[in-house]
Amino acid sequence: MSRTSSDDQPAARPPPASAYVARDDKRYASTDLTRGPWHPQHQHGGPPIALAARCIERAAAALGLAHVARLTANLLRPVPIAELALEVHTDYAGRNVAHFSAQMSAGGKEVARFTAVAQREAGVRIPDGLPGHPLPQAPLALERSPAAPFLFASKTTGYHDLIEGRVAAGVPFRGPSAVWFRLRHPLVAGEAPDALERVAVAADSGNGISAILDFHRYIFVNSDLSINLLRRARGEWICIDARTLLGADGGGIAEARIFDVEGLIGRSTQSLAIHLRD
Repeated sequence: MSRTSSDDQPAARPPPASAYVARDDKRYASTDLTRGPWHPQHQHGGPPIALAARCIERAAAALGLAHVARLTANLLRPVPIAELALEVHTDYAGRNVAHFSAQMSAGGKEVARFTAVAQREAGVRIPDGLPGHPLPQAPLALERSPAAPFLFASKTTGYHDLIEGRVAAGVPFRGPSAVWFRLRHPLVAGEAPDALERVAVAADSGNGISAILDFHRYIFVNSDLSINLLRRARGEWICIDARTLLGADGGGIAEARIFDVEGLIGRSTQSLAIHLRD
């Protein structure tokens, strides 16, 4: 018998506690917190990219390489809200740099491919007064940034429940804007999210928060995401300062600067395919 509330209505199902539950070190069950805005059975790109980042980062750490300097995701097809399998390969490992690749599949079909570059951290003192330094800060400090509403938020559990946002510049979903992101829940059950996971979950939202097309008339899905980081992020909050650029033939780019509370840490780009909704 289903549990009911005092007015005889079915009780609301509690939200999942994490985006994924690890079955083993290569298989992960997806929860509703991964749901994206384009289709009710498809994931937002941020969580699966962050899951791949997590696994690649662990492979790098086993080699003593703590800084993932670049992560590129090629999204081959929509990622379903289902069990995911992830294989990570070390393509080359030197003393100070290693290259990795990974494949993600669901239901026996490959859904995404990833490549990454990891580096050994070194205590190198950078001279004062270099051109372009000190690096810029986020457009607005975290403590001064108001809460950010999400255009595709609904009563259905999804990505908008996984993250919390604060507006640092502009008006999200209406052109160039900057938003602070924080994970409300762990990416993987029983684990505290690490810095790279926080960056990856947020960076894939660049094309959404900087959208210049009507969300109800157009689809502007990214088929990839590249993140370049000059250092590891610090703290729970990541700021994505993004803008969308459109071409005349159904293509576009979303580009972003990435900040933590201490300043600029990197950049990201996404390739966009523009279509009218049916």
